[in-house]
Formats: sequence, C-alpha cells, structure tokens
Amino acid sequence: MHKIGIRHEDKYVMERRVPLVPEHVKRLVEQGIEVQVQRSPKRVFKDEEFEAAGAKLVDNLNEPDLILGVKEMPMDFFEFQKTYIFFSHTIKGQSYNMPLLKRMMEKKINLIDYEKITNEKGQRLIFFGRFAGLAGMINSLWSAGMRYKEFGVETPFTAINQTHTYNSLEEAKQVVAQVGEKIKTEGLPEQLSPFVVGITGYGNVSKGAQEILSLLPVEEVSPKELLTLEQRNDLSNKKVYQVVFKEEDLSKPLEEGKAFELQEYYQHPERFEGQFEQYIPHLSILMNCMYWDDRYPRIVTKDYLEGLFKKGTPKLTVIGDVTCDPDGSIEITHKGTEIEDPVFVYNPLTHEPVMGFKGEGVLVMAVDILPSELPRESSRAFSDALVDFVPDIAAADYNRDFETLNVPAPFKRAMILHRGALTPDFEYLKEHLKGY
Repeated sequence: MHKIGIRHEDKYVMERRVPLVPEHVKRLVEQGIEVQVQRSPKRVFKDEEFEAAGAKLVDNLNEPDLILGVKEMPMDFFEFQKTYIFFSHTIKGQSYNMPLLKRMMEKKINLIDYEKITNEKGQRLIFFGRFAGLAGMINSLWSAGMRYKEFGVETPFTAINQTHTYNSLEEAKQVVAQVGEKIKTEGLPEQLSPFVVGITGYGNVSKGAQEILSLLPVEEVSPKELLTLEQRNDLSNKKVYQVVFKEEDLSKPLEEGKAFELQEYYQHPERFEGQFEQYIPHLSILMNCMYWDDRYPRIVTKDYLEGLFKKGTPKLTVIGDVTCDPDGSIEITHKGTEIEDPVFVYNPLTHEPVMGFKGEGVLVMAVDILPSELPRESSRAFSDALVDFVPDIAAADYNRDFETLNVPAPFKRAMILHRGALTPDFEYLKEHLKGY
C-alpha cells in the first residue's frame, strides 16, 4: 500500500491552506492509498474532518515516502531520499532559499514544485493565483478606504474589510458589490476623480483582481487612452476606470523604431527598457499581478517615486503588490508582509517604510500568502486540480533514472531535484548555489 503524508503548515501564523481537502482524501483512501495527516491546530479543515475521510492522524510524517505541503518546509524536516511537493520558491535562484535547496540536495530527495507543473504549452495546471488576485484586490480596496480616511477623505471603500475577516468569498463579494452600488448612486469624492485602477498582467492573478473590480461600476480604458483620460469631458465620479497593462505597455525595445515582439522580450529582456513610468501619475491604485524576475526592467523604482513625490502628493495612493517579490518589480516592496500586519507606507523622500496606514508616502499591501485569506475556497480549487495525479505520483519508482522515471509528464517537468541532483531543466540553479 502506498502511503502519502500531508504536512502541517508552520511558515506563517495564518497559513491555513491544505494541498488536499478531506473529500479528496476520502477518494484516495478508497483507491487503496493510505493518507497520513499531520495534526494541526489551525488548518481551515479540522483534524476530525480528515479523520472522518479515512486519513490517519499523526504527529510526524516518518512513514510516508511522498509528502505534500503548501509553503516551504523547515531545514530539519527533510528525510533521506523521500519525495516532497510544495512551493519551494527556488526557481528564480532566490538567495534566501538557496540554503534550503542545498539541504534538499544533501538529503538526496526528489523535489517537485507546484509552480512548474505545466501542460505541453507551458500553462500552469495547479495554482492559487486566482485567489491571490481576489484577496489582493479586496485588500487593496480596503487599504484605499483606510488610507483616504487618514487624509480626511471619506469614501465608500471604508465599508470593505481585510479579506480574511469574511467567512467566505461570497460574503466579501456581497460587500464589494454594495460599495459598487453606492459609487453608482452617490459617486466618489470629486477630488479623487477620475478614480483609476491599473492592473499589470492578464493571467490568473490579474483575472482574480478583475473579478472583484467588476463588482464596481467599471469602465475599461486602454493604456494609451489613460494618458489623455483627464481631458475627457464625459468623466464621471460614479465610475472606476480600469486599465490592464501587458508586456508591451511595460517595456519597449532599446533599438529605436523597433516593434515589440513578445518572444524576443521573454528570450532577450536585456534588449528592452521600462516605459511604465508614463502611466504612474494617472493611477489611483496599482495592482501588480504579473510574473517578474531580475532580468526584466522594474515597473516602479525608488528613484522614480522620489522624483514624483518631490513635485507634491501624487494621485497614486495604494500599490497592491500581489506578485510580492522583495526588492523586485515594485522596488519599494522590501519584504512580503503577513496577514496580521499587511501594509506599510513607504516614504520616497526618506526611503523609509513604516508599518501601518500612517505617514507620508505611498501605501503598499504586499501580503505574500494572499490565498490563505480565502483558505477554504483556495484549498478546494487547488485540491481539485491536484487529486487525480496523486495515485500515479505515489506509485512512481523514484529509483529509476530520470529519463525513464514514470511520473506524470506535468510533474516530471516540475521536478527540480531527482535523488538530490538538479534535473536538466534546472541545472541553471548551479550558478545561484555557488557560495552556499
């Protein structure tokens, strides 16, 4: 009988998600798989629910050879030659997790990373992205209400609370929809008009953010139209203007007069420079919802914001950095924040961030486990995508050579380590491991 383990999440106080929900555990048990679940006092699905589904509750996961989690696991957790599936946050060569990767290599483990589980077209199959966008947008509207209140400006957004305070996504959506009705009938304060929400990216995260924003009276404008929006004579304070930015809006070829080509941008980002700054003065809220690594130009730099704030208080009030790369595309995001302390105000003139809603500068919401603010719904969707693969992953013979390894193809593509060695697609990480 194959045994799999589900780990208790301990990286964050408010991490309450699971990779597999009880009803799917029941299905696996009925297929003859033993599921061991590490006891947890805070998981959104209770220990008793897993037990009722046929799982065995345990204090440690010494027996299973396949262990599933959500976030990073502690250094001392890994056991020799076992298989682990979780979000390892190593694929960009993140320096803070290179010691973790090195430890896994020493333990000769098999590491599969959810982030790299894709179909033949490279599209991700198992993700929390939509829920990051949903929670990120709710949090950013809540943050805007709180921040404007600090300025003495009352808005309908003050009716919205932080996402995790709601019992369900449906409840949160109802509140946002009520705010939408109020904007439609009473309008936003004139000094905030036109109220513009910019969203970078068009993938699952962006779609989640747009799903929430669509509950407000939204008019979509293009990036080009945004530049002259304030000159329109039909502007309304009873609308929210939405702009979605694609790669070609963020960057342009260094070569004069050359057309933007997406494939070239992905393959040779060094041939491009950022051009997003022209849009920033026109935005009230910026939602950063797209993939970024340090080969690409930044979207918002410290230098740019310093110049902008030297001219006076800008329109840009809130940045919802859903992507949440520390010192990344939004350079002022110095760290991912926690659900219980979710926002900070960055002062571009002193270069200092201060936690909370007070102070001079721009407010940043950068919770890096946003889907855990909707733990039940996000776990269910994730588990839906994962469960059918589990029997084959559990049955695979990991002692075989990587070439002949009989793991489902999407998971084989996501295998960073096989018996402790970097697999061919991830050998680039050797460079990042130097010095660790």
